[in-house]
Amino acid sequence: MPDDQSIVEIIQNEILRRICFLETRPGTQLKEAELAGEFNVSRTPVRDAISRISHLGLVETRNGVGSVVMALSPEAIRQVYAMRLELAPLIGTMSPRPITDDHRRLCDDLLDAALVLRVGFDPGRYIQINHRLHGLIADLIGNQSLRAFWWQTYYQAASTWHRLGHALGAEVAEALVSELREVGRALNSGDVAAIGHIQRVHIGYGFARIERHILTGP
Repeated sequence: MPDDQSIVEIIQNEILRRICFLETRPGTQLKEAELAGEFNVSRTPVRDAISRISHLGLVETRNGVGSVVMALSPEAIRQVYAMRLELAPLIGTMSPRPITDDHRRLCDDLLDAALVLRVGFDPGRYIQINHRLHGLIADLIGNQSLRAFWWQTYYQAASTWHRLGHALGAEVAEALVSELREVGRALNSGDVAAIGHIQRVHIGYGFARIERHILTGP
């Protein structure tokens, strides 16, 4: 049976997933009693999980209302992307983990799935592929502090670029295919440093689209 710390992390990660995948949208109240019943726990670990998420700026506690899912402001989103652009090159320089055949196989599988999106775009599938790609990249980061920041900024940014997927469809599918092909070549070469630079380039491209279509678009 998971210990108390693991239970909090399980609940936290599931709530974050729902927020990032837009299953739980801004303005939604997170009801402790309902979540406790869903996870078959007391309200204490639910409260702890929500408290952790609040530090990311994704949940706000309001008097008389409770915990409510928040959307980051445009300025906060810009700051998150500025941080991600700085973190990406560190992937290959701060205790990177060895590349394995499992990493290569996962990238190949994700590329096959992304190619399907070019024919018929599915926003939900796009979200899932991106999430698994981020997990692959995070698994190559050996430095625990860097990995924690990498996940934190991912969660802060994810719902925004998921909105972009709904808006642009085929364009972001093509970008995802390009990214996965480049990551695959780097994995086959055993070059983690190249993966960091690839991530920086594609984070920059993605943010340019977000700036154009979401933050300052019509």
